[in-house]
Amino acid sequence: MSDKPPIGVVGVGWVGLVSAACFAELGHDVWCRDIDAAKLKTLRDGEVPIHEPGLNDLIEKNFERLHFEDELAPVLDHANLLFVCVDTPPTYSGDADLSRVEAVINELPDSREHAIVMKSTVPVGTGANVRRRLGELGKDRLGYASNPEFLKEGSAVNDFLHPDRVVVGADWSAGWPGEQVVRLYEPLKCPMVRTDIASAEMIKLASNAFLATKISFINEIANVCEELGADVGEVADGMGLDPRIGRSFLNAGVGFGGSCFPKDVSALKQLAGNSGYHFQLLTSVIEVNELQKRRVVGKLKKHLGSLVGKQIALLGLAFKPNTDDMREASSVVLAARLQGEGARVRAYDPVAEDRARELITGAEMCESALDVLDDADAVVIVTEWPEFGELDLGEMKRRLKTPLIVDGRNMLDASDVRAAGLIYEGIGRV
Repeated sequence: MSDKPPIGVVGVGWVGLVSAACFAELGHDVWCRDIDAAKLKTLRDGEVPIHEPGLNDLIEKNFERLHFEDELAPVLDHANLLFVCVDTPPTYSGDADLSRVEAVINELPDSREHAIVMKSTVPVGTGANVRRRLGELGKDRLGYASNPEFLKEGSAVNDFLHPDRVVVGADWSAGWPGEQVVRLYEPLKCPMVRTDIASAEMIKLASNAFLATKISFINEIANVCEELGADVGEVADGMGLDPRIGRSFLNAGVGFGGSCFPKDVSALKQLAGNSGYHFQLLTSVIEVNELQKRRVVGKLKKHLGSLVGKQIALLGLAFKPNTDDMREASSVVLAARLQGEGARVRAYDPVAEDRARELITGAEMCESALDVLDDADAVVIVTEWPEFGELDLGEMKRRLKTPLIVDGRNMLDASDVRAAGLIYEGIGRV
């Protein structure tokens, strides 16, 4: 048994499982609760139900410190801090569905020895509403703190163990539980942002909204570059050298996806609207992102004319490399749009095929990046998996019916592609 305080994690989806494994790596016994029986069995058997680099090794290394329960009582018996990591998906109105958070609150006892630590992404004001709800339930002795996560899929383990900052929102006059949450992260030697709960909630939404804005901005610049004969890669490099701007998230492509950016941008826009403020900038960010996914179709029609009966190969399906996450993936929109134009779609992804089958109907899934090219009228790079950059261009030309590559992530060298006898279309490149 570790001499460090045990930690409770409620909800072992992607955020919860990564957090639990990393806290175990820091020496804590972690008691995890989830209501998904199949997922719990998988975890108890030592298997990891998601693809995240380094997570499997971390769980295997610290397996004795990780406990997976289907009831909350064992977690409460061992841990004082309960990190809530449940889903908060958008509802039809655009507001966050907090029913899973509410379910956790309803189960908790009135205890001054326990505290909720909200790691789920929630609307600004959730902390105040939870405190009010706890009062209504006669559970106002429970502590509360906000500790938003800033993990990137594909590098989540490293992001947790080597963060650029940790944000903790709490009532600091009470000491507990904010100070104890801060102590948990002290071994990571990173900047610690101590703030109020509402500001902590806003920091998460504002951070993701700003990054999404950078992506939509550079995509707009890319579209203008195509009209004016400039190269968006060169433009982004030149912009990125300005420390006020930075190079990160200035990669033009087919748009952002995943579980965070689309949801958080929409959530912040909705919050602003609910308060009476029209967040015009975020309206444009969302619109640009949706249109960007469809520009690929225009590039294909530019060379092929009508897409009726054409066979289009998609390289990559996950919303980004190093994950099997298909949430808001550009491939889903693109595949549907291509089929709507009458095209046949073949696709390949090294890890996301099973999840993709649930969302993309009518597409043929292939066994390799080369097999998907056979007799295709064009290939579209949708996800920048490194292996796609290593494909033999001569072999690609031999397999394709029409030697057309639409590089939706600008990962190939355009001159090399053209030298191999292929037609190249990038994003914001001429």
